[in-house]
Amino acid sequence: MPVSKSGADAEALCPHRLVLEHVTSRWGVLVLIELLERSYRFSELRRAVGGSGGRTVSEKMLTQTLQTLERDGLVHRDAKPVIPPRVDYSLTDLGREAAEQVRALARWTHDRMDRVEAARRAYDEARDVRSRAS
Repeated sequence: MPVSKSGADAEALCPHRLVLEHVTSRWGVLVLIELLERSYRFSELRRAVGGSGGRTVSEKMLTQTLQTLERDGLVHRDAKPVIPPRVDYSLTDLGREAAEQVRALARWTHDRMDRVEAARRAYDEARDVRSRAS
């Protein structure tokens, strides 16, 4: 018996979990938050998202993230028939709702980071004491 389900099987069994994974993925979060401000061309969005966390997103990963969010109805892709091609990405109304929620969570994380770090230190110190005692 297979350990993991295929994408279609997982989607049929728990569709809301997959959407949650898409919205809260490393790049999904950053894409949604950036698109709250304005629409972006692909290369602009790549730079904006890469500047947010100190890591750069690959073209392949950004493409996959945008396609997934577009499929879920959160991102709109507007391809203009010009030369050179111009594609703009923006949020749909549904995407704006999701992005607002994600941004609220990101703000909460930022505002509570000192408490998280204190909790981590306390945990690590207690763990060190337990490991020395054994």
